[in-house]
Amino acid sequence: MQSLVIVAHGSHLNPESSAPTYDHADTIRATGAFDEVRTGFWKEEPHFREVLRTVEGDEVYVVPLFISEGYFTEQVIPRELRLAGWDVSEWDSDGLSADQATLVAEDIDREVHYCGPVGTHRAMTDVIVRRAESVTNDADVGEGFGLAVVGHGTERNENSAKAIEYHADRIAERDRFDEVKALYMDEDPEVDDLPEHFESDDVVLVPLFIADGYHTQEDIPEDVGLCEDHTEGYDVPETVDGTRIWYAGAVGTEPLMADVVLERAADAGADLGSALDDVRETTRVATGD
Repeated sequence: MQSLVIVAHGSHLNPESSAPTYDHADTIRATGAFDEVRTGFWKEEPHFREVLRTVEGDEVYVVPLFISEGYFTEQVIPRELRLAGWDVSEWDSDGLSADQATLVAEDIDREVHYCGPVGTHRAMTDVIVRRAESVTNDADVGEGFGLAVVGHGTERNENSAKAIEYHADRIAERDRFDEVKALYMDEDPEVDDLPEHFESDDVVLVPLFIADGYHTQEDIPEDVGLCEDHTEGYDVPETVDGTRIWYAGAVGTEPLMADVVLERAADAGADLGSALDDVRETTRVATGD
């Protein structure tokens, strides 16, 4: 019996924070690849420390719906899941290459396959591109466009920027967009100055965040100049200093994100059958392609 547990941050203040987690869980549940699909949160119920007690499977795969390897994926989640013997060296990662570690969850006395975060998986690159397609309503978007992959960034954790740079570089190598840049909220190069970083007349801005919240709905639109006050709204695209900016919102809300969750579980040994193909087809229809 295979069980999948998707763990995410959640929020006491923003009820929409958990919506992508539930949506992706529903998409995966519909494939039938797992006998059960559960969700657990840091700031909502069921809590990280309780969620494994709701799981019946003897093969349990835990996938963190987080962007980077850091405090939550390396400390909080393993601690709250009570993974015996956990040490970050189990992942043998350089900040981008976390795969999976198989450890016993002491609460339930069963092995758990603890996977790396979705944000550093290679499949996330395709989700970012799909996000650009969705916001422009153009499955071939690229020529004549720049792409800004935007993350939080912080000098306190170098891994925060690694995922953003990794995916920006992978997309640039495809030569699909005229320009691809990694920009940040809290370090240089800053998203506030977006038009200065591009020569393209049209730029798609994709924030590498799991859910739409304070940063994606308020900070970025106001900082970039899409609006003076986020409560007044803005057009998509919105022109700022002569550049048309197509603001896509959080990448984690893109339906194809369910594919990345499945890829993480597959890398850890889950038997998915045709689930990956089913999810890719289903999510493409859902976005109108």
